[in-house]
Amino acid sequence: MRKFLDLPGIRGKVQGELNKALEGLDKKMIDRSQGFYTELPEQGWSEKEVLAELDKNNEMKHTDWEHGRVSGAVYHGGKDMTDMQTEAYRKYSIANQLHPDVFPGVRKMESEVVSMVLKLYNAPKGACGTSTSGGTESLLLTCLAARELAYRERGVTEPEILAPVTIHAGFDKAAYYFKMKLVHAPLDPVTLKVDLKAVRKLVNKNTVLIAGSAPNFPHGIIDDIEGLSKIALRWKIPLHVDACLGSFIVPFLERAGFKDIPLFDFRVPGVTSISCDTHKYGFAPKGSSIILYRTEKLRSHQYFVSSDWSGGLYASPTLAGSRPGALMVGCWASLMRIGIDGYTKACKDIVGAARAIRAFIENEIPELYIMGDPLGSVVAFSSTKINIYDLADTMSAKGWHLNALQNPQALHIACTRLTPPVVDELTRDLKDSVAELVSGGSTKASDGTAALYGVAGSISTVGVAERIATGFLDNLYKV
Repeated sequence: MRKFLDLPGIRGKVQGELNKALEGLDKKMIDRSQGFYTELPEQGWSEKEVLAELDKNNEMKHTDWEHGRVSGAVYHGGKDMTDMQTEAYRKYSIANQLHPDVFPGVRKMESEVVSMVLKLYNAPKGACGTSTSGGTESLLLTCLAARELAYRERGVTEPEILAPVTIHAGFDKAAYYFKMKLVHAPLDPVTLKVDLKAVRKLVNKNTVLIAGSAPNFPHGIIDDIEGLSKIALRWKIPLHVDACLGSFIVPFLERAGFKDIPLFDFRVPGVTSISCDTHKYGFAPKGSSIILYRTEKLRSHQYFVSSDWSGGLYASPTLAGSRPGALMVGCWASLMRIGIDGYTKACKDIVGAARAIRAFIENEIPELYIMGDPLGSVVAFSSTKINIYDLADTMSAKGWHLNALQNPQALHIACTRLTPPVVDELTRDLKDSVAELVSGGSTKASDGTAALYGVAGSISTVGVAERIATGFLDNLYKV
């Protein structure tokens, strides 16, 4: 397909459409009205000038997350929490986790956070973990550990990861970085959980890791972790549970009064590792996640050690060398401030909002249908009546930022602490937007979400989608 797109006659047409889409992205992403500073000032600014410029940049036009109009992205948003985290950062702004002897308090707090999260996920004696910079790094490390374990113990040189098609793209990145093959298993068409029959057929001697989600990002569905565990145990293969999105929601579902929650944590015997983003529903500052392991042996395979470097013995537990200790301190402060009771209430409120949105769609908007049976904070929906990406654009015009999905085309909202107060407004606008589309009152935009995701959702234009994504990334660094 990519070669086809480069053929004479085709290439020019494709490039024209690309340029049009990228120009639209450029206009939306880059505000050139304020100008840019592209060189160091000859003389340093005063503190007053620096702070004034920071305020100016903070006031740039942006999606209205403050009033709960964004799916995910900002998970707490409360000024009281932000003020405390800011003070924690101030106290430890120079701390570096690379130097535990210089900053012993940071080492202490990091180990305490790991221990707290282990307890939440019912870890057995001997379980362990590390902090990371985010969910993607946690996934990268669990894949690296599985690859190294399989190579050293089984001699596997062509390692494969076996995971559902809904598994986070961080696994694709791990396969790309670490020269692994990601084998995607299809879903059960009704439950949207990974199809266990397909997993049994796809697992083989090169499989070094099986993975499932609790829940997955697209549809908010918890995979059958107990079913995957049986397969993993039979083949003696590590099983990872990606709970980055579930984080401090799924461990609190039962405490918050929600029933019929399947097992997904270390109580399932085949589960060997779990990733949990503390910077999502743990409400910690962005840049903190935890990777948990059943055994120290498995964790050791994510470590890097260089014993003969001329600079001395070098060892690091994660991908980074220097790590900002202030972020981990902010994480510790957040967990201690909120506690079991605070997280239980947050879970009840957030999941309650998600279920209210689901119920409204099921009862009031017949043109939409819910994807599977989501149990947590995410509600995904699609339609056989309207263009779902047009709905995203229509909602965007009303000030709502929903996540667009593909394969199949759908939208979702990840409810946060900011969502419960605006459920009635959200559902009303959603119903009105669907009515507008049904009556033909809106048209598909030539750029923006519909154009971008319309391309991404089309198999025949996969090469175009990648080029648009590359252009988007390039735009991040334009001045």
